[in-house]
Amino acid sequence: MPNTASAKKRMRQDAVRRNRNRSTKSGLRTQLRKVRAAISAKKVDESEKEFRILVKKLDTAAGKNVIHANAAARTKSRISHAIKALKGK
Repeated sequence: MPNTASAKKRMRQDAVRRNRNRSTKSGLRTQLRKVRAAISAKKVDESEKEFRILVKKLDTAAGKNVIHANAAARTKSRISHAIKALKGK
């Protein structure tokens, strides 16, 4: 347990940030599952709609350093490629 006042405050701040990051990551994974489910069900319109929401969540998470910026870019690229392949069929 922390002994100094500053260490106690840091512990409180860490708890708040941990919960906020956990919530952001959880929402991100949920949205990613929705997009992948729409792609596997071959629903082009639904996958594009969910993809737009996913992009916003990825950019927000990357902006807040919850995930790395390159990880967000890589995920967007892969999902975008999958949707384009779905349209081509």
